[in-house]
Amino acid sequence: MLSFKIVVVSDQVYEGKKRDVSGSIAERIIVSRGYNVCGKTVIPNSYKEIVRAIRSSDRCDVFLFIGGTGASPRDITVDVVRSLAWRHIPGYGEYFRLRSVNRTGLHGILSRAELYVLGDGRIAVVLPGSPDAVELGLEILFGIVEHLVEEVKRYEGPHQKP
Repeated sequence: MLSFKIVVVSDQVYEGKKRDVSGSIAERIIVSRGYNVCGKTVIPNSYKEIVRAIRSSDRCDVFLFIGGTGASPRDITVDVVRSLAWRHIPGYGEYFRLRSVNRTGLHGILSRAELYVLGDGRIAVVLPGSPDAVELGLEILFGIVEHLVEEVKRYEGPHQKP
């Protein structure tokens, strides 16, 4: 059974100014699909905290980052995860944006939702913070995640950038 670590990246949720809705929705959806949630945390939009979430996490197969995908200078989740990734899987973000445009209009192209393989072979997906985006992103991810994890685990040893 695959396990997911949910990391909500939001200054406002971290500071208690907003409630975590999307992380709770993600947890409910993941569990309803028969997967395990090995942890859930809320962190601020901070390079150090995003790196710490990846490096100090419980052993899990998939990191689900929620938030930090927009165009604002504070939206750094995609940039940080990309800097730590071994491989980028571009089709995921492309398909997410296509489906988003069909649902919400042209604003959907502004999302920087992405999917990566980290150097230790774990998967990292970065989704926008809205509940609808989390639902859509997980729907797409569930169609490919088991195969992706299987493919990545075929390689023994650390995944290093070429």
